[in-house]
Amino acid sequence: MSALLNYVGGKFVPARAGRTREFLNPADNSVLGAATESEAADVEAAIAEARRAFDEGPWPWTPAPERAAKLFKLADLIDANAEEFARRDTLNNGKPLRESRADAADAAACFRYYAGLATKPHGETYEVGDPNIVSMSVREPIGVCGQIIPWNFPLLMAAWKLAPGLAAGNCCILKPSELTPWSAQLLFQLIDEVGFPPGAVQLIYGAGDPAGSALAESHGVDKIAFTGGTATGRKIMQASAGNLKRVTLELGGKSPIVMFADTDPDVALEYAMFGIFAGQGEVCNAGSRLFLERSMYDDFLPRLKAACEKIAVGRGLDDDTEMGPLISKAYQQKVLGYIESGKESGAELLTGGRGYEDWRAAGNFVQPTVFVNAPPDAKIVREEIFGPVLAVDTFEAEGEAIRKANDTVYGLSGAVFTRDGARAQRVIRKLRAGVTWINTFHFTFNEAPWGGYKQSGFGRELGPHGYDAYTEVKQITTHLAPVRLGWFKGLG
Repeated sequence: MSALLNYVGGKFVPARAGRTREFLNPADNSVLGAATESEAADVEAAIAEARRAFDEGPWPWTPAPERAAKLFKLADLIDANAEEFARRDTLNNGKPLRESRADAADAAACFRYYAGLATKPHGETYEVGDPNIVSMSVREPIGVCGQIIPWNFPLLMAAWKLAPGLAAGNCCILKPSELTPWSAQLLFQLIDEVGFPPGAVQLIYGAGDPAGSALAESHGVDKIAFTGGTATGRKIMQASAGNLKRVTLELGGKSPIVMFADTDPDVALEYAMFGIFAGQGEVCNAGSRLFLERSMYDDFLPRLKAACEKIAVGRGLDDDTEMGPLISKAYQQKVLGYIESGKESGAELLTGGRGYEDWRAAGNFVQPTVFVNAPPDAKIVREEIFGPVLAVDTFEAEGEAIRKANDTVYGLSGAVFTRDGARAQRVIRKLRAGVTWINTFHFTFNEAPWGGYKQSGFGRELGPHGYDAYTEVKQITTHLAPVRLGWFKGLG
């Protein structure tokens, strides 16, 4: 396989320095291929193309139905290549194939949703008290948008960023994670086939520093959209301050799942596991803190332990795999370090807690891990682990559940499980989180906003909010019968 190339100015090109970076299969750390490794000069070249395409080119002024047609065509091509997208993401990310297939379907649906939204009304008119004055607002594209995505949803996060940005008429520069570049190459081959104007949508490979930093710092970029860790989000905010570019941040989480004793025990068990072990726990909104009503705790815990020990952990391409490897050896060691810190804190290890000594030792696998009785200040309770590690706690009353659930610097998501509809509404309204569920978890819809409170970031993706985040609001006021004001006496 030849090295994956940047896509700049409508052409696939290598980085100027000629360097490449290998990307791996996390199931065994074998080499899948290499991608060109961009530096600041490559990023600036892409920004220059995007700047020219936005300031002088046709894309911002392309009629909405024509922009929509290209996005619809791209969605059809994603569907036609869905199995290859799923295979690439599973091999490069490690997640089970069933999850990658769902990601491919969701990515196509995201482009279709924003293709449809592009042609809908986006302005307002105002009654201002003078029949000769018409005042209205319109939404216009922001400009050049740098979009930096993580490695846990390589294709889907690209869709979340590109679809609304392009639908609104912006010129976009996507920077995937250096760990998972493979599916982006196929996506941009399809983008090239659709025939977007040169510079309207571009791809830059490379590390966060220098490639991501160059996007965030450049005065030629009007907006940065970033999904990733909170620490990196702070750096992007600081780097973006130079020209006060618009910033959308979707950051970390430490999401609570609150389960009351009236919940169906089988439903409770499966969602407790699905919340944390889907995607190996490498999900920003993973349900990593489970709060059980005390009266259900003694019966629930042995069932949870037994079920976790039956999870099929293996290669993502194997049909029976339910949980795959972590993204890299470095992340595996980081997660194992958190597990050791949990033990040292005095928390009780219910199950899991280590890697594997069989064939999986060559990969980045970590056992599904559950802690109980962790001190409230333990790292495994306070910090985002981004791995398959669950901390279980109890509560006696509704108020205690809410207090414990909100006792975090994060606020991305949360859930409550109960058959009592009134209680469900009381609790969910008091959870300080941007995405919440009642009697379910993880489900995400292109039609509904996604984003967090507190240190989980700001701004929203998806839904109409996600489109609006890629627009500026302009007021236009027109006097239908202009007359002299008579303010200045010297004018006669």
